[in-house]
Amino acid sequence: MTISVHITRWWRNVWARLGPRRRLRIIKGDSLPSRMPRRDVVLARDDGEDWCVGMRCPCGCGHVIELLVVAEAKPRWDVAVDAKGRPTLSPSVWLQKGCRSHFWLRNGRIRWC
Repeated sequence: MTISVHITRWWRNVWARLGPRRRLRIIKGDSLPSRMPRRDVVLARDDGEDWCVGMRCPCGCGHVIELLVVAEAKPRWDVAVDAKGRPTLSPSVWLQKGCRSHFWLRNGRIRWC
């Protein structure tokens, strides 16, 4: 690996630990909005049922990540929110195409794998 790749990874890890935490925004409907917030995580909820969670890729590539949370979906993710509105996703998020980011979202912070 080149030095610039190591520096990029180092900076990304420092920012993930020290930067602001992500918050959860709940919207009405069963799909994500066309314009996603820069940092926050969006939960689409319709008639009391959670459908999907979305966010921009934390690596900065601009890709919108959509994760299904509805019980019948496979694969599916679980989302939990603490008292301060900080989301946790389970299991990890691993993009198989594009930037190939792999991370956990814990208490509003990105933990890179």
